[in-house]
Amino acid sequence: MTDMTKQLVLHNDVQQIALLADFIDAVAEATGIEPSLAMSLNLALEEAVTNVVMYAYSEGTDGLVDITAETKGQVLTFVIKDSGKAFDPTQKEEADITLSAEERPIGGLGIFLVMNLMDEVKYERENGYNILTMSKKLME
Repeated sequence: MTDMTKQLVLHNDVQQIALLADFIDAVAEATGIEPSLAMSLNLALEEAVTNVVMYAYSEGTDGLVDITAETKGQVLTFVIKDSGKAFDPTQKEEADITLSAEERPIGGLGIFLVMNLMDEVKYERENGYNILTMSKKLME
């Protein structure tokens, strides 16, 4: 597989999240990954980006979400970068999926999903930016 890099920049507007599907399709085409894996990656990316769009910036503030997809060898990595409020999703308590929907507190399932769909998820706060890096090992 040849190494590739693709980038997408979105505004923190819920309407822009729909652009992720085309981005993932382009990444899937460039890397030759299976449609089922592409769907899982789209779901993980959509969850992570939705959290940024919904919570990173104060209401009425226009902010950007910078998304980079990169392959190196057999690893596909997505980096989501924003200048919103500091938030480390990897430190959030894991959702208790044994509870019923009525008992479960709102929130946390998106992060749970991302952590389970990706092989590695890490967060950094650097120079005023949130940087969420999500990696998935690809099979030949």
